[in-house]
Amino acid sequence: MIRVTIIGLGFVGLSFASFLGSKGVSVIGVDSNKKKIECLREGLPDFYEPKLEYYLKKGIKNIIFTSKIDETTLQSDFIFITVGTPLNKLNEINLEFIKSVISSISKKLKYNKTKPTIIVKSTVVPGTLNFIKKLLEKHKNKEGIDFELLSNPEFLREGSAIKDTKNPHVVVVGGNNIKSRKKLINFYKKIYPKNQDYVETNTITAEMIKYANNAFLATKITFINSMANMCQKIPDTNVDDIAKVMGMDPRISPLFLNAGPGFGGSCLPKDLQALITYSKNIGYSPKLLETVQDCNNQQVNSIIKLLKKNVKNLHNKKIGILGLTFKENTNDIRESVSINLIKKLLREKCIVNVHDPKALKYIKKIFKNKLVYFDEYKQIFYNSDCAILMTTWEEYAKINSKLIKKLNLKLFIDTRRFLSFNDNEIKFLSLGIGSENF
Repeated sequence: MIRVTIIGLGFVGLSFASFLGSKGVSVIGVDSNKKKIECLREGLPDFYEPKLEYYLKKGIKNIIFTSKIDETTLQSDFIFITVGTPLNKLNEINLEFIKSVISSISKKLKYNKTKPTIIVKSTVVPGTLNFIKKLLEKHKNKEGIDFELLSNPEFLREGSAIKDTKNPHVVVVGGNNIKSRKKLINFYKKIYPKNQDYVETNTITAEMIKYANNAFLATKITFINSMANMCQKIPDTNVDDIAKVMGMDPRISPLFLNAGPGFGGSCLPKDLQALITYSKNIGYSPKLLETVQDCNNQQVNSIIKLLKKNVKNLHNKKIGILGLTFKENTNDIRESVSINLIKKLLREKCIVNVHDPKALKYIKKIFKNKLVYFDEYKQIFYNSDCAILMTTWEEYAKINSKLIKKLNLKLFIDTRRFLSFNDNEIKFLSLGIGSENF
């Protein structure tokens, strides 16, 4: 029976471990957070992701959770590295977690009875696997004899992690050894659909693929946001109709053409910045990517401008924010545009009321008593002058004009064009739909 070790049980690692366990694969899940390990042994993930808990409990009988990297942990056919690679103070990726994991593996490989294939799923800049190889060989281990090394970038979307894990649009396997690449692909063929697409390449190209992919998605989002900003200046134009027609073009596709207040999350902002820094370090000035980054950072200002145009004086105005996560179906607030908006509103001396189905406790850690927190979204309307919808949580679809009329100024801004009203008694504004109010 094939045995798999997954080191790092965050968003990528836990989704992958849960899926493999549900398919009957023998998995060892490793994470340094002992409290997390205790919860996982009870079938309880420490973050929200649709269907994750279901798959975790379905596959838990095939998963051993531990906080140790020891000889037993490494007696596997495949060892997947899925630890985080955040940015450091120089806006480069921080390899601290990878260094720690690889050093532990390197010390113990000599006791290994198997020749494991070590697979890096973590997002790393081109050339990182060459560095990892040196670390692995530090304790007299030899690639091809004691271990194999591959790059296998993931393309999961938060809110759709299980779906994307079960049916990836592509599986990229990067490595210099054809046999080790084939070994991993043959493993995937046992758990993925027969029509699954695979791409084999070398390690450095595989590393670059992930960054190129995310940089393009960031560019695509920024482009449609720019179109939305133009539409706001042109009465009766609708960016959704424009995006719909663009998406019908097979050269473009409709994915990531949803205009909004800007992209956030744990991947796109971080990976875009890491690629910009990496590009400059190798002597190329990535002006396009820098423009994408700057446009995205400025996108939240369109909301502030809209508020100021429709509210004479923001000082002491009660502004309700609906949705704090960077997107729906996750409790992730990393690089959330809502956080940037809240900071700007506080600088304007506003009183900020907030609601989110999953993220209130995380926002409280950041802003503490600077905000007013509501457990029910309807309370926002009874306690605010105006409200702004930032995230398209399903429960917000129940918002109606009667609720909006409870706002002191009867002003509602929908940054995602999630709702639609035709009521002259309210002032309903949608980003990306041209109106004289813009």
